[in-house]
Amino acid sequence: MDEYEVTLPLPGASLPGRLAVPAGSTGIVVFAHGSGSSRHSARNRAVAAELEEAGIATLLFDLLTPEEDEHEGQRFDIDLLTERLAGAVLWLGQQQHLSALRVGLFGASTGAAAALRTAAEAPDLIAGVVSRGGRPDLAGSSALARVQAPTLLVVGGDDATVLGLNEEAAAQLAGPRRTHVVPGATHLFAEPGALEEVANAAVDWFTGLL
Repeated sequence: MDEYEVTLPLPGASLPGRLAVPAGSTGIVVFAHGSGSSRHSARNRAVAAELEEAGIATLLFDLLTPEEDEHEGQRFDIDLLTERLAGAVLWLGQQQHLSALRVGLFGASTGAAAALRTAAEAPDLIAGVVSRGGRPDLAGSSALARVQAPTLLVVGGDDATVLGLNEEAAAQLAGPRRTHVVPGATHLFAEPGALEEVANAAVDWFTGLL
């Protein structure tokens, strides 16, 4: 597997990322982390490792600069996060060795809203979306109604508020969708076996799409 440290020229900032490309990959999953996190998110890196093991390329990158991340308002600026995530997808399409890969998005928390907004705005570029403990409601009803990409919403069974928000959002999605509830899991999926279930669900979802 080839691994690279990359710098993405994105709207308003050049941001660092980690690109991993297993031999023979036909698809790549771009990660959008939640507020207060980064490309170093242990949970997202654990999911990425399982995808890479399954032969799917991954890109984890920072959505915000360190200065931007100090401001809670920017952590929840879905327009900005979407602009950055869409920019990363466009960057992939400009790389000769990556342009043929089908693209999936994996979003956590606020990153899930950015992933769904990106899928709504670029339906021809996004083959599938997975949300982990996401806030799809923050994408807005108009965007949700335009998401054609098959979407998997993974939520902890004991994350009651977020589970309700995901169920409401799922009903608004235009394309194929499924809600996967991890029994006994809370928002961060810290319980034994919970994150492994998230990773397995993501691998199964993207394997059929990428």
